Amino acid sequence: MHSSTPPSLSAEAGVDAAVDPQVSAALADVIATARRRAARDGDRQIDTAHLLHSLLESDGGTWELLDGGGPQLGKLLGYLVQRSIGYGLRWQSTVEDSGAVPAVSDQPGGVPGWSPSAQAALELAAYRARRLSKEWTEGVDLFAGVVADPECRAVEVLRRAGVDVARLAGRLGTGDET
Repeated sequence: MHSSTPPSLSAEAGVDAAVDPQVSAALADVIATARRRAARDGDRQIDTAHLLHSLLESDGGTWELLDGGGPQLGKLLGYLVQRSIGYGLRWQSTVEDSGAVPAVSDQPGGVPGWSPSAQAALELAAYRARRLSKEWTEGVDLFAGVVADPECRAVEVLRRAGVDVARLAGRLGTGDET
């Protein structure tokens, strides 16, 4: 039996109650996948590239924002898959914290298991969902939170794949995609 209440991120992804937004079941799955990917890659923290990879694999709303996927989606996934074999090696053993987008919360320090940039993206996603009067935070909200940080790892991957990140961020900021 499937409950309409999404699972807590606290249990699945290592997020404490202060950062635990009301997430859809689909977004909880995306975050759990990002957690497993980070562990498999030997990374100590979920970063925005892990979140982007999980969103690209399973969130149709994200695909739509990337003009329905196609060759660009394949190129993005190719970059992300290469992360563990070379592309992202310069990221290993480093903490992702661009500082470009401050975390929304007032809590000092970070959330264990989350890079500061990934934490900020999740908090911005929850804020966006509330601003749009949504009951649940969805994948598109998290994608908007990721894209809001022009210096994060995920945005670097998007740029390398030829995505017009400024245009995408503008579209996500308007709420027109909901």
